[in-house]
Amino acid sequence: MNDKHYLLRSIQIAKENVDRGGQPFGAVLVRNDQVLAEGVNETYIAHDPTAHAEIQALRNASQTFKSSQHTGSTMYASGIPCPMCMAAMIAAGVERVVYCADDKEGAPFGWSTQAFYQKMRQDFGQQGVKVEHLPLAEKRQVYEDWQARFGQGPAQD
Repeated sequence: MNDKHYLLRSIQIAKENVDRGGQPFGAVLVRNDQVLAEGVNETYIAHDPTAHAEIQALRNASQTFKSSQHTGSTMYASGIPCPMCMAAMIAAGVERVVYCADDKEGAPFGWSTQAFYQKMRQDFGQQGVKVEHLPLAEKRQVYEDWQARFGQGPAQD
């Protein structure tokens, strides 16, 4: 298969989502020419601000394969991924992102990631959300419990 094939699929499922009352975004997660999962933007259907197409595809793949890591995969997205989706893809080990519509194409319809990316370029605590740090000793016990149960390294699937 090729990039165009998977991008066309992401557009097809985005269109189907619009037909059902959803938003115009679809995503297809692929590894070694195998579709791992698909997702569509369901933010206002699911009342979930994180239910973007790319994140839904990651969730679906993670549930199917019982793993949060998708190393070696490519995400095909009908529109440019937002910072939240990029962060999720990075955390999941997605190695490549191919997208169709950019901000220039989406902006006339109210779909641009530009302001979101600008906000996220700010230092932590300067992104428009009031952030307060309140350290509590009780949190250390949770870390110690985790370390005793799972060992020294990061959590593994």
